[in-house]
Amino acid sequence: MLRTAAVRPLKGGVVIARRAMASSSDLVSIELPESSFEGYNLEIPELTFETEKETLLKMYKDMIIIRRMEMASDALYKAKKIRGFCHLSVGQEAIAVGIENAITPEDTVITSYRCHGFAFMRGASVKEVLGELMGKRSGVSYGKGGSMHMFAPGFYGGNGIVGAQVPLGAGLAFSHKYRGQKAAAFTLYGDGASNQGQVFEAYNMAKLWNLPCIFACENNKYGMGTAAARSSAITEYYKRGQYIPGLKINGMDVLATYQASKFAKDWAAQGNGPLVLEYETYRYGGHSMSDPGTTYRTREEVQHMRSRNDPIAGLKATLLDKGIATEEEIKSYDKAARKYVDEQVAAAEADAPPEAKMDILFEDVYVPGSEIPVLRGRISDDSWDFKNKTFLNKVY
Repeated sequence: MLRTAAVRPLKGGVVIARRAMASSSDLVSIELPESSFEGYNLEIPELTFETEKETLLKMYKDMIIIRRMEMASDALYKAKKIRGFCHLSVGQEAIAVGIENAITPEDTVITSYRCHGFAFMRGASVKEVLGELMGKRSGVSYGKGGSMHMFAPGFYGGNGIVGAQVPLGAGLAFSHKYRGQKAAAFTLYGDGASNQGQVFEAYNMAKLWNLPCIFACENNKYGMGTAAARSSAITEYYKRGQYIPGLKINGMDVLATYQASKFAKDWAAQGNGPLVLEYETYRYGGHSMSDPGTTYRTREEVQHMRSRNDPIAGLKATLLDKGIATEEEIKSYDKAARKYVDEQVAAAEADAPPEAKMDILFEDVYVPGSEIPVLRGRISDDSWDFKNKTFLNKVY
């Protein structure tokens, strides 16, 4: 099946138009293993499909850049150039990459605090992501958000409160339906958030209103340091919607993730209502940089997943098997990714932190031009005068 034409933003603000059609020499046939999907009240996506060679190469390059970016974040954190929380997604790259390559800029994405890869895929540069982590003014959220609060066009975060983004995602889906758009909202959350009451409230509302909402659980097996089976009475998260069809996906295979995400987008955009997906994945590191990730699982378990299920190695094998790229070409992609990320790290490190000006604290409270005259503060003389960019120091 052919991708439809779409206008897609690339890193750095460059925009290209996808070709509406591809010649047969540009297409490759993919055959997924039967274990790729499991359905709940739903016929699973086709296991055999065609896609463009260019798409496969792009997904490989996207994944190696995200991994390099996360490894750079790890090093910067250990060098104390990144402070506070820092949640990395090494091992989970296939989900952000598979989703983004399957959808269009009109679709929306919202996720939890493990969000760096999603911000990059939705248009933020590596420099903007790393700048945000280091609290630089050039960061994607001007250095105010840090690891958990990143945004990009069509990407609504990066949300730090466990599960809180799920009803927000239902709201994004409502917006698509209200505006008559053939678009969907991919609403991601982890297995650790799956038991939140607001998740089930959002399911119910999305089903009642037939919203184009893709509820997607990134099941990386551990909610912080707690194994899924210890926190969830049922670990088949794709069946949690009860009255909503579900689909379980091998989230360590970017091709399965791509095919399932494309299927889900089409399902929702055609007016069939919500879906509950479960991307079964694995994080190689701990919950965050403060967690070594070895007290509640063995090193052998992590090594087994790295050696047998790595999403980058899996796509590399496909590229070689299909004759899409040679070993030398793949090495050149890896080298280019390393060079790009190293340059972006250096540029982010060289950037200045925000100036020590009080008005910076208030600049994102309102859309410029829509401010109220005075924003009441914590105490009466904390009130901020937007016009004069100063405190009133007035006692009411």
